[in-house]
Amino acid sequence: MANLNRVMLIGRLTRDPETRHTPSGQTVTTFGLAINRTYRRKDSDEQVEETTFVDCEAWGKGGETFARYMKKGRQAYVEGRLKLDSWEKDGQKRSKLSVVMEEFQVLDGGAGGGGGGGGGGGAGGEEAPRRRAPARPQGAPGNAGAGAGDTPQDDYAKFDDDIPF
Repeated sequence: MANLNRVMLIGRLTRDPETRHTPSGQTVTTFGLAINRTYRRKDSDEQVEETTFVDCEAWGKGGETFARYMKKGRQAYVEGRLKLDSWEKDGQKRSKLSVVMEEFQVLDGGAGGGGGGGGGGGAGGEEAPRRRAPARPQGAPGNAGAGAGDTPQDDYAKFDDDIPF
């Protein structure tokens, strides 16, 4: 049986990205994402907003580039994989689920950072990267027959008001 570990998120950064170096010299950038979900309750027709906070990490040049352009409050599309860290502290087992970023795309001009619309600007007038996630095959789950030119946020926009619950 095949295995699949893929995560696609759109959210706003809860803090500025922090880049550190491991003892072996690799760079790792950590940041948090807040993902909002709005839905209506069946029984009361009340609109409810729920926020999920996700810890993320990005390794190497990708993480360095992410930290260069992203600040607290900015919106990003992040694609990666789930990672479970387990450790023991004071005799108690602990674990933490996080996302390891592999691809990203800047989605706004900066709610918390400077820059122009759509891509944002970095130091020296550089344009923020617009890294596109690899295209999914036609009819793949979550693709709903979308064309190759559609972006991930287009998929979400199509279903924004059609949530059945």
